[in-house]
Amino acid sequence: MAPSAFSDIAKSSNDLINRDFYHATAATLEVKLKSPDGLAITAKGTSPHDGDIAGSVEGKKIIQKGITATSTWTNASVATVKLELDDILAAGVKAEYIGTYAPKTGLKAQKGNLYFKQGAFHARAFGEYTPATGNVNATVDGVVAHEGFLVGGEAGFDVQKAALTRYAAAFGYVTPVYSMAVTATNSLSVFTAGYYHRVNPAVEAGVKAAYDTKTNSTVGIEVATKYKIDPTAFAKFKLNDRGIVSLAYNARINSGFTFGIGASLDAQKLNEAGHKIGTSFTFEG
Repeated sequence: MAPSAFSDIAKSSNDLINRDFYHATAATLEVKLKSPDGLAITAKGTSPHDGDIAGSVEGKKIIQKGITATSTWTNASVATVKLELDDILAAGVKAEYIGTYAPKTGLKAQKGNLYFKQGAFHARAFGEYTPATGNVNATVDGVVAHEGFLVGGEAGFDVQKAALTRYAAAFGYVTPVYSMAVTATNSLSVFTAGYYHRVNPAVEAGVKAAYDTKTNSTVGIEVATKYKIDPTAFAKFKLNDRGIVSLAYNARINSGFTFGIGASLDAQKLNEAGHKIGTSFTFEG
């Protein structure tokens, strides 16, 4: 099996620490429907704690084996079309085109992506053209795997200036029970280390530490755990070095409805405002 992509070298710990904590928004509603001919429709609305509600409708369909088309329309009047070709150009190669259009301003970012997975190697290339400025930016990354070890690198380029804009590196080690990763991003100025452990079938735990050499800030630390209550529900807990406690609960009520609720509390200022609560409702049919 090919290794994970460069951005997913630390996926296990990042997902545990960042995903399924619902306090980031006041409420999220997602409705997923699928027609008999295979058209998948997803309508999503997000109400932030401050600002306007964001909404989108997405339609996705497998045209034929290896060819998928996706169209998205947002309440900000932005339309996106995505075409995916998987193993069509060559074995192990996936190509994507993503075009964005706004009726009021015309064409927005136009992107072309290539992915190559073969054996112990996983490489990606991303290109983005911005019509408003005429700029073309490109990013390439790659990962090599050997007996659980992962080594990867990333580089960003400004095509017009023929200049390197950023670079990053990562190292990881993955087993069925635990994984660890060290990444150096923002031109090797931000260092992050993560560790994930599946304690038993019901309990997961992880920790992440980050340090920005340019700001000379203290090391940021986050610890999180997930407890699988039963096959349909789980609870999560997270604590960071600033004393922010995050809690979350997710339950599949039935085959068509999943509910999530979460809260973020400042343990050092419990008697002050600033705590956040959020909910998530997902309907599938």
